[in-house]
Amino acid sequence: MDSLVVDGQYEIPDAELELTFSTSGGPGGQHANRAATRAILAFDLEASAVFADHLKARMRANLGQRLVNGRIVVSVDESRSQWRNRQIARARMRELLTESLKERPKRRPTRPTRASQKRRVDSKKARGQLKHLRSRPHRDDAS
Repeated sequence: MDSLVVDGQYEIPDAELELTFSTSGGPGGQHANRAATRAILAFDLEASAVFADHLKARMRANLGQRLVNGRIVVSVDESRSQWRNRQIARARMRELLTESLKERPKRRPTRPTRASQKRRVDSKKARGQLKHLRSRPHRDDAS
């Protein structure tokens, strides 16, 4: 197999990708039970020499839950064909790594608009007035 090219500039050699196969679950009869068609592709980000440390840090932050013990694992069992599942797994791994390399834009803090603040205060006043009207009238109010 060829090495996995990510983002057009990073080339992950096959030696750093771990590809295993297993039987896929679900219906399918004898073929699903006997043929190892599920492709499981794993990449150890921490042990990789392809990405610089600052890129690894960004990828760790962007991958979040997808990263388990420093490894990214993609499992595919969509097709009956082992070869096709392998192709899909490689494409998904490439897409996942490409997305994780992108720098997320910084959040710009915004302030509530004056109109939204006014709506909030008006609704609070209306609610307070409603509660006030529910109470019994006081003696000095009934004069």
